[in-house]
Amino acid sequence: MRGCAPFDKGPSRLPYGPPQLSAALTKVKVVAENRRARYEYAIDDVFEAGIVLQGTEVKALRAGEGSIADSYAEVRGGEVWLVNANIPEFSHGNRFNHEPKRPRKLLLKAREISKFHGAIARKGMTLVPLSIFFNDRNRAKVELALAKGKQLHDKRAATKEREWQRDKARLMRDKG
Repeated sequence: MRGCAPFDKGPSRLPYGPPQLSAALTKVKVVAENRRARYEYAIDDVFEAGIVLQGTEVKALRAGEGSIADSYAEVRGGEVWLVNANIPEFSHGNRFNHEPKRPRKLLLKAREISKFHGAIARKGMTLVPLSIFFNDRNRAKVELALAKGKQLHDKRAATKEREWQRDKARLMRDKG
């Protein structure tokens, strides 16, 4: 023990905890993706939210059905709701099957909800769902983004930049 520093007792004595995994690393199965959102909106912050589902909705999502292409989220009464997301009826469901386009409550912390409410009211931002996925604990989650709508010239600039990156990669591949 002579000559050892007091902090040199192994990994259990580290002053910080285990590394936290980001939301992108915990995605196991992506069910629905809003691919158009990154083109239509300038994404500012991305959050992971739980979603309140009925049993037949979970079964339909596990079967790979669902669409969030035209959906959005809104703050109503201190809660966040996912509106216009389409989870079709489960094929083997009975008379207690769910409504396909019903509003679904999203589970977020009160601090995040107040942040959303302030950004929407003051800055004119929008809550856009990017994807619905099952995480490593088999819970259905929604990747939600705080975004601002792009103007037409912004979309053109993004397309031009993407095409330039593609051409640049092609030139480098051909040269090297």
